[in-house]
Amino acid sequence: MNYWLHPEAEADLRDAAQFYRDRAGSALSQAFFAEFEHSVGLLLLHPRLGALWRHGKRRFLTRRFPFSIIYTVAGDQLGILAVAHHSKRPGYWRGRK
Repeated sequence: MNYWLHPEAEADLRDAAQFYRDRAGSALSQAFFAEFEHSVGLLLLHPRLGALWRHGKRRFLTRRFPFSIIYTVAGDQLGILAVAHHSKRPGYWRGRK
């Protein structure tokens, strides 16, 4: 199985990492990236691990950080639509395909 990252999900990820870097330094930013990579690794092994959520999308909550990975599964492709902070306005990512 492979995954792809929606360009706006990539921006979500980059913005969150920058936030942690600015507030607490590069170690926390790197830990955030590591948590994301670990989560994606789990999803590649078990694509239905995340809860079925809105509009046929799935949602996987990261363990250490207050973020969800919003994704779809089609065949052998895992599409990551958003790396959404839990307190950001809900559903801002809905238009992403």
